[in-house]
Amino acid sequence: MDWNRVEGNWKQFKGNVKEQWGKLTDDDLDVIAGKRDQLEGKIQERYGVAKDKAKEDVDSWYSRQRL
Repeated sequence: MDWNRVEGNWKQFKGNVKEQWGKLTDDDLDVIAGKRDQLEGKIQERYGVAKDKAKEDVDSWYSRQRL
């Protein structure tokens, strides 16, 4: 499975992302539009974590999704 499925079904995944990272706003999610690098960047910005930590968190979240 690759990230393209998340991008293609972003509207369905937005709720899951919001549950995981509640500090992300609806506007953030609209800007992200399913793009992984954008998601990682917003997580870094909102949570003040390093790039590696944001990537690790997204990897963990992604592995739990049923695609």
